[in-house]
Amino acid sequence: MIAAQDLHTEFQFPQEADSQLSSDTDLEDPDGKNARTGRGMAAKKGKKATGDKAKGGGAGKGPGAGWMNGHHQKNGMENMTLFEVVKMGKSATQSVVDDWIEAYKHDRDVALLDLINFFIQCSGCKGAVSGEMFRHMQNSEIIRKMTEEFDEDSGDYPLTLSGPQWKKFRISFCDFIAVLVRQCQYSIIYDEYMMDTVISLLTGLSDSQVRAFRHTSTLAAMKLMTALVNVALNLSINMDNTQRQYETERNKVIAKRANDRLELLLQKRKELQENQDEIENMMNAIFKGVFVHRYRDAIAEIRAICIEEIGVWMKLYSDAFLNDSYLKYVGWTMHDKQGEVRLKCLTALQGLYFNRELSARLELFTSRFKDRIVSMTLDKEYDVAVQAIKLLTLVLQSSDEVLTAEDCESVYHLVYSAHRPIAVASGEFLFKKLFSHRGPEEEGLPRRGRQSLNGSLIKTTVFFFLESELHEHGAYLVDSLWECASDLLKDWETMISLLLDEPMPGEEALTDRQETALVEIMLCAIRQACECHPPVGRGTGKRVLTAKEKKTQLDDRTRITEMFAVALPLLLAKYCVDIDKVTNLLQIPKYFDLDIYTTGRLEKHLDALLRQIWEVVDKHTDTEVLEACSTTYRYLCNEEFTIFNRVDIARSQLLDELVDKFARLVEDFLQEGEEPDEDDAYQVLSTLKKLSAFHNAHDLSKWDLFTCNYRLLNTGLQNGDMPEQIVIHTMQCTHYIILWHLVFKKGWLNHSGMLGRLPTFCLMCQRYLNSINNAVKEQAFTVLCDLLLIFSHQIMSSGREQLEPLVYTPDSSLQAELLDFILDHVFIDQDDDNSTDGQQDDEASKIEALHKRRNLLAAYCKLIIYNVVEINTGADIFKQYMRLFNEMLSDLGFNFDRSSSAFCGIKELARRFSLTFGLDQLKTREAIAMLHKDGIEFAFKEPSSQGEGGPPLNLAFLDILSEFSSKLIRQDKRTVHMYLERFMTFHMALQREDCWLPLISYRNSLQVGGDDDTMSVISGISSRGSTVRSKKSKPATSSKRKFCSSSDAVWMNREQNVQTPVMMHSPHLTSTVLKDPKKMRAEDSYSGAYAMPTEQHPQQASKHKSLKKTSCNVYRIYVLHRRRGSGLMEDDEEPIVEDVMMSSEDRLEDINEGMDFDTMDIDLPASKNRRERTELKPDYFDPSSIMDESVRIFCIVQ
Repeated sequence: MIAAQDLHTEFQFPQEADSQLSSDTDLEDPDGKNARTGRGMAAKKGKKATGDKAKGGGAGKGPGAGWMNGHHQKNGMENMTLFEVVKMGKSATQSVVDDWIEAYKHDRDVALLDLINFFIQCSGCKGAVSGEMFRHMQNSEIIRKMTEEFDEDSGDYPLTLSGPQWKKFRISFCDFIAVLVRQCQYSIIYDEYMMDTVISLLTGLSDSQVRAFRHTSTLAAMKLMTALVNVALNLSINMDNTQRQYETERNKVIAKRANDRLELLLQKRKELQENQDEIENMMNAIFKGVFVHRYRDAIAEIRAICIEEIGVWMKLYSDAFLNDSYLKYVGWTMHDKQGEVRLKCLTALQGLYFNRELSARLELFTSRFKDRIVSMTLDKEYDVAVQAIKLLTLVLQSSDEVLTAEDCESVYHLVYSAHRPIAVASGEFLFKKLFSHRGPEEEGLPRRGRQSLNGSLIKTTVFFFLESELHEHGAYLVDSLWECASDLLKDWETMISLLLDEPMPGEEALTDRQETALVEIMLCAIRQACECHPPVGRGTGKRVLTAKEKKTQLDDRTRITEMFAVALPLLLAKYCVDIDKVTNLLQIPKYFDLDIYTTGRLEKHLDALLRQIWEVVDKHTDTEVLEACSTTYRYLCNEEFTIFNRVDIARSQLLDELVDKFARLVEDFLQEGEEPDEDDAYQVLSTLKKLSAFHNAHDLSKWDLFTCNYRLLNTGLQNGDMPEQIVIHTMQCTHYIILWHLVFKKGWLNHSGMLGRLPTFCLMCQRYLNSINNAVKEQAFTVLCDLLLIFSHQIMSSGREQLEPLVYTPDSSLQAELLDFILDHVFIDQDDDNSTDGQQDDEASKIEALHKRRNLLAAYCKLIIYNVVEINTGADIFKQYMRLFNEMLSDLGFNFDRSSSAFCGIKELARRFSLTFGLDQLKTREAIAMLHKDGIEFAFKEPSSQGEGGPPLNLAFLDILSEFSSKLIRQDKRTVHMYLERFMTFHMALQREDCWLPLISYRNSLQVGGDDDTMSVISGISSRGSTVRSKKSKPATSSKRKFCSSSDAVWMNREQNVQTPVMMHSPHLTSTVLKDPKKMRAEDSYSGAYAMPTEQHPQQASKHKSLKKTSCNVYRIYVLHRRRGSGLMEDDEEPIVEDVMMSSEDRLEDINEGMDFDTMDIDLPASKNRRERTELKPDYFDPSSIMDESVRIFCIVQ
């Protein structure tokens, strides 16, 4: 086979029909003294010249039926180029390729020229290559000529254009290459002409300065490689078959052996071996000429193409590619800084781990990169995190011993993630790990019930839920497991049996805490089955269910009703005094199909349920339990169902008893001359809680509770000794009374007494604003804000003028008291807030107090927005914000956190403000320029409090000002940049600390064209210097090396620039072409792409020291000169990786891993029947193992 340096990259059309392709040796040896005599792609022993083959292949044949003068002709109506035919996509790819093959057989030069122009035009180039150009111009000159045809102001080319036509074009483009190789696999690809020329073209284009050329040619080369892998696989199969036939024939007795057949099989095997050798050479040329350079291209999409295709090769032809020398590229690229590339790495690995036979050969790779895969489950890109979890699931299926308990635990907690795809993937991992293993003792267990297999699995789920210590998030755990364990979670029969049945002898019973968790999981599973949508925070809204999903939903609801209509009364009776269990159990009836009570003749179970609810109301005073009872009665009291009368009677009896009891207790409680004791107060409060809970969901207007409530509130104001909880719940209950009267508007308008209740109650609440109890004042404030907003002038809108008598407008005294309450209870220091009764040390209490103050402020701001109170009261609110903001700046100074929510909010406001300037930059040119001028002056106005060497006090404002840099026109960016440098010192230009990041980012935003890499057609100078591979290329290379060596001082210490953005572009890099190992020096090899230089050469250090002594003007000229020579692969000296984890605590330990861009030759495995590959492979993930002295990559960084 040949090495990559044997690849012919300067292709020319032959002057004579039998001319041979020249080798790269001719480039190094102009006199031809060292002409290559070995076997290569263009020189084969015992083979005819390419011209002879072509003559023989196309003799006596006319032009192809579908081609005329290099153009496709459809029914003789239209002449189209190959690019136009593929772009239209109307013709079948097979017929297009067949037509081209016929044209190639007739005149291979014209057909090949059309194919070359096809690749040029697919790159978006407007030019075309003529035969004259190929006869007299070199490859690099042709590519340079094509580069001039591009429109530099546009970054569009076919592979990046949007729209359905161009999406189909990409598919057609890839299909064309695959079909072309498949149709030519038996003859044309071995003619030493077509494939040599195409591979040379694609290799040259992939090294171009032009992003479009590089992107398109890389995609074409990778698809070409995939097609060749398929050809190699077919050859391997044919060689095995031929070998087997030969062995069978040879083992026959001599009398029956056919010697002619043996000779024929030997000849066939020899031809297949020669073809396989040629395919090896082609794949070596593509892999070393394109892949090893472009898999770390500056453009993420190009890197993603390479990684995606190498995954296909390893899956298709695992015998040749599934080894350490190729897997290492995928492992290294998992550290890529772009999520798109990391995603391709994971999907490529998933295809390998999915196959158990292939996964067994990945043990070394798994042990080396397992930690990285586990860390990627916390990737900042959600799609990458999902695929990492799925990959770990496949790893878990292949072997249980690979992942440690710590690895698994890092995935377990993700079932509670707010991002549903991550949670679902984690749920599948959890299910595979904990629930998929069955022991032999579990095979004969029943399917349902306490002793079933599901019984033990449900217990395991409960144990996991409790150990996670996120008890309030049961709905998220159920949602995560729903797609993979829905049958388990729908086994409500087993859950009921675990709660009601007594444990069997020797069986350990569930504890009270475990039973509470089981009830919560059961409720969440019922909710998930009936509502068919994820819990709050997961999902953007309800999706439309399919017919199958609707049927499943109805079936589940029927099962739930039939099962729990019988079991729920028993569960309530058992856990009647348990607040948590009862609260969850009482939510189950709202998922019932109430018709089943009648159709299934379950009325007696309904009566049992109503009796249990009555007992719960009688025994409990907890607000959550009482509200659950009230909500259950409201759902059951539905007039559409026949059970309405039965439930309504039970509800009326319960309320009658509560109202009579409340009236009697209030009368006794307010008797004159008697001091109420604590027992009387408790009885009044408990009954009042029950009435408030029921009044929230039911209309109790026929029981006049307003009089009793008014008496309680009035007595509290007069005596001042009313318990605070009685006052709070009395206000709440009276609030419900007024709102229920509003529902029935006629009652208000026809009853003069009702119209007076609202002002009376509001006046009462206003007087309670001066209470000494904070909880009472907050309740009075909240009720007032709600009532003032509801009964404002807005109530008359939409044609409801008849409600004008209900409008209530607050007077000036009430507005003033409301504002005073906000200023006294909201805009206070958190340490001064005494509302949590001395529990400020508790972080949860602080958060709760903060939310309470936010709600109070929001209630008041609504009054301002809807013009209920005077608009000028809003000024007092803004004054408080300005005061707090000024205090923050004075306390923190220039060291404040730029990632804080406050600073990000200001920056987001600046971004939105910049959008208001529109797209016409000329119209807003002067305003934007003045904004930058004033902003720069403000940033440097206040000197540093640290002294002369510190940053100015307002330097962080430049970070906000950078949001407006995109609105500057090109020439104004230079002007503003020069104005900025007037305020800068030479010391400032060299700073890289975090406190100087605003200045660095602002300077970068003013760099002309600094943000054009993703859109510009020309993305910089090639990573390999020039595409010229001619006899004249060597002097040019040496001159470039001389330039780089003179400007490397600033770039020697790269460690300082890894974590912070630099204001200077990367230096120009020289060629990464493979060199002859005999001509390479040890110091020229580059063995650590991920390794950061840790020490400097003495000469380089002296240069660095002398550079600091230069003047500022020289420094600017130097930076500008170096920026013009920025390389294609900007980070060639350092890895294309960054810490992409959500948490910054876990840093990658293998960043400094040694890395060599050399690779082994592609050596297709020999016939399995002929020999076995038993040699032991070295560890190619070990930096010391991958350093092969025979072949190195020449990459100059000096």
